[in-house]
Amino acid sequence: MDLSALHSFRVAACDLNGQLRGKRVPPSYSDKLNKGSVRMPFSALNVDLWGADIDGSPLVFETGDADGVLLPTDRGAVPMPWLEVETALVPMCLYDDHGTPFTGDPRHALSAVLDRYTQRGWSVIAATELEFTLLDSSGAQPQPPLNPITGRRLVDEAVLSMAEMDAFDAFFTELYDGCAAMGIPAQTAISESGIGQFEINLNHQDAMRCADDTLLFKVLTRGLARKHGFTATFMSKPYADDAGNGMHVHFSVVDQAGRNVFDNGGPEGTDTLRHAVAGCLSAMPGSTLIFAPHGNSYTRLVPGAHAPTGASWAYENRTAALRIPGGAPAARRIEHRVAGGDINPYLMLAAVLGAAMNGIEDAAQPPAPITGNAYEIGGLPQLAGDWEAAITTFESDPKVARIFPADLIRFLAMTKRQEIRRFAERPPEEHWLSYVEAV
Repeated sequence: MDLSALHSFRVAACDLNGQLRGKRVPPSYSDKLNKGSVRMPFSALNVDLWGADIDGSPLVFETGDADGVLLPTDRGAVPMPWLEVETALVPMCLYDDHGTPFTGDPRHALSAVLDRYTQRGWSVIAATELEFTLLDSSGAQPQPPLNPITGRRLVDEAVLSMAEMDAFDAFFTELYDGCAAMGIPAQTAISESGIGQFEINLNHQDAMRCADDTLLFKVLTRGLARKHGFTATFMSKPYADDAGNGMHVHFSVVDQAGRNVFDNGGPEGTDTLRHAVAGCLSAMPGSTLIFAPHGNSYTRLVPGAHAPTGASWAYENRTAALRIPGGAPAARRIEHRVAGGDINPYLMLAAVLGAAMNGIEDAAQPPAPITGNAYEIGGLPQLAGDWEAAITTFESDPKVARIFPADLIRFLAMTKRQEIRRFAERPPEEHWLSYVEAV
């Protein structure tokens, strides 16, 4: 893409909440992006949900609110088809003046985890399944959108309904066109079990590219929904009495010869797969804050609601937190089913893949796989039960400390505690307004 021919373009990095922070720049900046000319405060990636500085953050007054250097990622410039004027977005990462990655940048956190796989001669292949809800956010409370064909509000669950998919065909056609233009490998779309809820799967690819595309897909979906007169939200629980939005991730690991290290030629998988499962299970309670980063996230994490609350694994069992899908042995993989749709994809993949590598490095052994309904099995290690508990556990868990840099753990905990305080100052019936298009 010729950035110099555009009226303007955007440069942005991902903050801890999964929001893009950056600048609109003129086309003359197109030849400056790799030269360290684009700068942004380190604190910009550690603001709260509303974009406010974190009280007491060492990134602000203590260090003079210093600038870092924005440099392009290898994802490259992408079009922004939700805007009326032809524009591009250049995804960036934040570094210091010596070229050292900023430890509070979530993309760098994932890169560090993936480096642990590279050191073994391995690479990670990942795919995400993203659920989102279309709604009308123009009133005091969220409500279902109008059916574009009938003009009436959606009122019923419509799981796998072709009629509902067809009713929103103009939006989905433009969404798939946008994915193609941005290089996002969108696959199957379905209507899900919630009112106005849909799911689109992204194809398996390099894990960093998977995280990049998951973030871009969320931005694209929200932008195009606005163009069509409604709102798309990935918040975990748009309605208290309806289905929540999850985001499952599938991953496998291949060696330098392209062989899947989880494949032993049979349905059970290799010892390496079981070590990875053990690592994921062990780090799951301490990583709850990554999988459920917002107050609204915990309304989804209730037993029996298709959102796992206990750390368990199983073969071909969707009630378990970790599922080993069936199918051809060469495609043997782990499906991690805990995260909500409101996550930061870099932090979520770093938590999952870092935990798996912890288990592989330790040759850890998992408990026996469960059978039957995981929600009816007692004694399973539990995810943190609320937002405050998740923050405390995240700060102190030694397994988390093996995955994320100490600075990032500290910054995220400070951010979330500030958000708890600020939400306490707002009427509960207005909390959804802060989340609906932000997460």
